[in-house]
Amino acid sequence: MKAVKAKTTRALPFGAHISVCDNSGAKIIKIISVKGHKTVKGRISAGGVGDMVLAAVKKGKVDIRKTVVPAVIVRQKKEYRRPDGTRIKFEDNAAVVLKDEKGNPKGTLLKGPIAKEACERWPGIAKLANIIV
Repeated sequence: MKAVKAKTTRALPFGAHISVCDNSGAKIIKIISVKGHKTVKGRISAGGVGDMVLAAVKKGKVDIRKTVVPAVIVRQKKEYRRPDGTRIKFEDNAAVVLKDEKGNPKGTLLKGPIAKEACERWPGIAKLANIIV
């Protein structure tokens, strides 16, 4: 997992429900924890674009429901700043379900645009992305 150059705002806290933008069978997931996130005592950990999270599947196919899966956040509504000064935000919050901790996606196609920061950090997601913003 590479470092992200952009100063991404961590806008999706522990407990947030987000949609899934691939064809893995999951539709909505709930964030359980953010991998590699250290914080102040008492503060709720949160994730942003490019962060790996552990999530529980809330809606989707019967075989994948009620399971804990790793996922990567690829879009967020809250705007964040890129090193060149531009600010970017998306229409919705979305994630991609992973097959393993190395970053290989479970689905075979990704719907909608994917943030450049997520593609830089996770090359497996970049291979399947149609639109990189």
